[in-house]
Amino acid sequence: MFDTKIAIIVREDLAVWQKLNVTAFLTSGVLGANESLLGETYQDADGQNYSPLIIQPMIVLSTDGPGLTKIHNRALNRGARLSLYIEEMFKNGNDTANRAAVREVKTEDLKIVGLALREERKIVDKITKGAKMHA
Repeated sequence: MFDTKIAIIVREDLAVWQKLNVTAFLTSGVLGANESLLGETYQDADGQNYSPLIIQPMIVLSTDGPGLTKIHNRALNRGARLSLYIEEMFKNGNDTANRAAVREVKTEDLKIVGLALREERKIVDKITKGAKMHA
């Protein structure tokens, strides 16, 4: 059992490919914020090596746009470290353009399609209240 919890929250009305894309990018943000989450190399019985994975389980939740805005506000009010994905990032093909897209929008005007955070378990539960397990 971990003292912390990793939650990824995606907007429920996205296409399946968009949900998967957002989840993958947000997962990398969680790992980028804490490299100690990266485990050791995997190896099969024949000696073939595979890249390490994050050591801590994650939950993937979904909610609507207003729900994401509430979660975003709760997280900011609690000083949680967030990974963010906004609608405009679907139009870009690189990190530089994505960062520029976020930089152009005021916090209150962000069209959030996904968030991720890793904080103390109880704090994550309070921040993500109202979101449901992704089906």
